[in-house]
Amino acid sequence: MLNISMNKLKLLPVMLLGLSLLIGIPSKADEGMWIPMLIGKNYNQMKKQGFKLTPKDLYDVNKASLKDAIVSFGGFCTGELVSANGLLFTNHHCGYDAIASKSTPADNILDNGFYAKNNNEEKPIPGLFVNFLVKIEDVTDRILKETANLSGEAKETKITELSNNISEEATKGTHYNAFVRDFYKGNQYFLFIMEKFTDIRLVGTPPQSIGKFGGDTDNWVWPRQTGDFSIFRVYAGKDNKPADYSTENRPYKPKKFLPVSIKGVENNDFAMVYGFPGRTDRFLTSYGVELALDSVSPEIVKLRDIRLKAWKKEMDKDVAFRLKVSSQYASVANYWKYFIGQGEQLKALKIEDKKKAEEQEFTTWAASQPQYANLMSQYAELYKAYAPYARHRVFITEGFLASKWVTNALRLEKSVEALEAVRGTDAYEKTKEETLASLETYESTYNEIADKSVFATMLATFYNDIPKNQHPQFFRIITDKYWDGSAETTFKKYADILWKESKLIQPNKLRAFLANNPSLSKYKEDVAYAYAKNLVISDYIKENFGDRLKNFENKKAELDHLYMQALLKKNNNKLMYPDANSTMRITYGNVQNYSPKDGVLYKETTTIEGAMAKYIPKDDEFDLPANFIEAFNAKNYGRYGKNGTLIVNFISNNDITGGNSGSPVINAKGELIGLAFDGNWEAMSGDIAFDKNFKRSINVDIRYVLWCIDILGGAKNIINELDIRK
Repeated sequence: MLNISMNKLKLLPVMLLGLSLLIGIPSKADEGMWIPMLIGKNYNQMKKQGFKLTPKDLYDVNKASLKDAIVSFGGFCTGELVSANGLLFTNHHCGYDAIASKSTPADNILDNGFYAKNNNEEKPIPGLFVNFLVKIEDVTDRILKETANLSGEAKETKITELSNNISEEATKGTHYNAFVRDFYKGNQYFLFIMEKFTDIRLVGTPPQSIGKFGGDTDNWVWPRQTGDFSIFRVYAGKDNKPADYSTENRPYKPKKFLPVSIKGVENNDFAMVYGFPGRTDRFLTSYGVELALDSVSPEIVKLRDIRLKAWKKEMDKDVAFRLKVSSQYASVANYWKYFIGQGEQLKALKIEDKKKAEEQEFTTWAASQPQYANLMSQYAELYKAYAPYARHRVFITEGFLASKWVTNALRLEKSVEALEAVRGTDAYEKTKEETLASLETYESTYNEIADKSVFATMLATFYNDIPKNQHPQFFRIITDKYWDGSAETTFKKYADILWKESKLIQPNKLRAFLANNPSLSKYKEDVAYAYAKNLVISDYIKENFGDRLKNFENKKAELDHLYMQALLKKNNNKLMYPDANSTMRITYGNVQNYSPKDGVLYKETTTIEGAMAKYIPKDDEFDLPANFIEAFNAKNYGRYGKNGTLIVNFISNNDITGGNSGSPVINAKGELIGLAFDGNWEAMSGDIAFDKNFKRSINVDIRYVLWCIDILGGAKNIINELDIRK
């Protein structure tokens, strides 16, 4: 591990002074995810782009501001408050799991849509939550001061301890929660104080033929005609504070909610996205790009494709199974296509070559800076040692553990141990009931044909893709014992044996085993448990993976920290924004068309005519509801149409990524004009390299959302809650 000396750490206070200056320099408005607390330093540029409000309208800890209308939705998306009664808009794909969970073959709201006509019809969603940002505080000085003499794991441990202490101190005596996040690879730290609400109810959703129109074919593609929205409501206790679900709870009264504009958008209009972007890695080195292109991304695509094909085959046979697994399928499919596109665009834009050129220029500069002079050579050595094992990590997360019975078998070990410990006591029956109840999640998506196919195919793929000298011992034992001419037939045979002999895979056998006074010794003798245990903790980890991943991540973190530190110093007085890290950010720019290639110009909007042109009756991806067709034929667009048509989607040059799904697109006056839901194919490299020419946010126009609710859904009660402005 690389040790960080005192001399290197002494540079940080000076550098951070420079950092505060860097953040304030005007930028090209389409690039950068800005910290709301510091957005005032971007104000002049925002005004030039057309912004009409003030920095305090965006972020203020003393008065209501736009930040108070934005929430982290479920920890993986963004939502926005749009009424004085806690009404919330987000994407359909963000609400997909909640919608599917409330769908049955008899009451299929995923396929048919649903709008509550009053509060009593709204559907509680257990486990769903939203987080409001209360305030942000800079805690850099404290963390850097108290870790100045530390390095490696000792430093990381101390940072975790300090972060926990700072969070506890900040929320003591309150109902808030808090966390500390690092920025600029650990060169800056901010405290985020949040307010969490857990009584969230489903209010409305279009049929998925609208909410997911275009399916996987149109995913990550422009032009697009997708009504990607869903509606929820935040509930609170009688004091308007967070409370567990209760019929006595009332709709939350927010400090701020967004008015809705139906004026419409024009090319070059100001557009701002306010949300919780997940992760970017814009400062990844060329070595990281090379590893992603050569090893990691292709394997992810291949392994996800195995799951998708096996699931889809069975989903087409059984509506009940389709509803149960739809959310998982959509999630896997989304990033299956994402990694395909990312690889294509990283190559097309020659990002590896561009980063190599930047690194060569950096190395020339660093030659006179001893603490940074050999950074690139250290990166080269680190990646060279790790590269042969990079695909193992993918196989663990995307391959072996994709078989849910494996993690379930390991999880239940403690349950069996607990049952054995209380056998013969009054607590036994209660413990058994709790253990059996815990199987419901596993059972809900179990499909024997699909699960067995995924399991066998994943093992065969590992056998064929990973060099034989890297196969773990238990894997070699399986192939030696059951070899049947090819990897495919061998692992199909092995899967058949596991399913036949094990009591831990098939739900009916598992329930019977757990209900009949199970012993821990019998549990551990099971052939499926033996496989799962070998996979996770025995020779596979020790011989083939061992500490390689841990050591790689630790050393990479130290090199990244120094590299970022050096870039901040090298680029003094030049703009550098921090990577996204699931904290609240603002990105501003304009509604903007683009030309992806010679002779082609993509307009900034799409219309309902475009949806009808793609319409294929009863197709999985391009079907449309009957009342949609009727309204189109009658040109019944209400007050949401313009010039004889209805705008469906629009694009803007805002810098977004995963986590921004559901984020409000806001105009110059602070009014809601759309919901961000996707990015475009030509800029799929965006998480690693932003392309100012092609990067676009794909957004559902708010007028289309309101038309679906009002004209198609007949939910005037929802429309009447909104502050709609022309």
